[in-house]
Amino acid sequence: MGNLLEYSGIVTKVRAMEARLLTPEQFVEIANLGNVPEIADYLRRNTAYADVLETLTEEQIHRGNIEKVLMQSLYHDYTKLYRFCGQKQRQFMKLILKNYEVDLINYCLRIVINHYRQPFDLNYKREFFDRYSQISIEKLITSRTTDELVENLKDTEYYAPLRKLKDARDITLYDYNLALDLYLFTSTWREQKKVLKKADLELFMRDRGSKIDLLNLQWIYRAKKYYDMKPADIYLLLIPIHYKLSTAQVKELVEAPGLEEFENAAAQTHYSKHYNFRRNLTIEQMYADCLHHLYTIDRRRNPYSIAAINTYLFLKEEEIKKLTTAMECVRYSLTPGETLAYVGGKIQ
Repeated sequence: MGNLLEYSGIVTKVRAMEARLLTPEQFVEIANLGNVPEIADYLRRNTAYADVLETLTEEQIHRGNIEKVLMQSLYHDYTKLYRFCGQKQRQFMKLILKNYEVDLINYCLRIVINHYRQPFDLNYKREFFDRYSQISIEKLITSRTTDELVENLKDTEYYAPLRKLKDARDITLYDYNLALDLYLFTSTWREQKKVLKKADLELFMRDRGSKIDLLNLQWIYRAKKYYDMKPADIYLLLIPIHYKLSTAQVKELVEAPGLEEFENAAAQTHYSKHYNFRRNLTIEQMYADCLHHLYTIDRRRNPYSIAAINTYLFLKEEEIKKLTTAMECVRYSLTPGETLAYVGGKIQ
């Protein structure tokens, strides 16, 4: 009864918001449109993205700006859920916020390292981060070098892991991204036990632990298939947390001499039932499909819990990724069938 009372308002809100997510039929309609402005017009007339798209003028209707306001829709949904949360649930929401903070820092690092001349276009994020985050966009937009950017994060928890890279040689954007990802997962894994109790803790550990395992599986696979990396270098990529993958299994996967041996080892893991490397899917889509299964199962079994929030925000992020992919495909004049294949992750 306690959980029912504690989560009833949030669950009702989530159900109303989820009813406005795009359907498979709507993605078919989007795939059949002729250009990006037509997609923007469709979203404005038929979907929950109408409010954020109304902020763009006709001259601003292009893929880059549309992607930005789609993310703004995610922030709006976070805000709506946050307002329905009690104090304990808001602590959990702060763990989720860290994902958005790391994405923001990575975006700023990309701008600085690639020496883009235009200033940071972060105004559409400023209101959200000013309200909920420890990061000051006002400070970040003054950064013109990586050292300046790191110093402008001095009052945040991200300063220490990035500061360690300052004196290292030949540091790349990838090194910064990796440091932030490792910090994100290890810190939230540690903090979840302080923020959540009993059933909620078990659910979050399952979802976050599975995500870590699947990311490690994905990174090992990509390192072998696309980069022919040596085991010693692959170990450096991995998040140092094992949930359902044992240390022995990780060792077998990393040190597999080829993709066939890797696939055989992966078939012996806890995730093989839903993460079959021999299916005709991209590695990214297999990752998404497995997480989709885990999140929705958790919510079905535990409807009045943090699973309601966690699953909705996952579905929203996946929808935005699919929309971004669809716009890119339409922009390059792919056929509707090809667009839907990319959105679904099928290998052509």
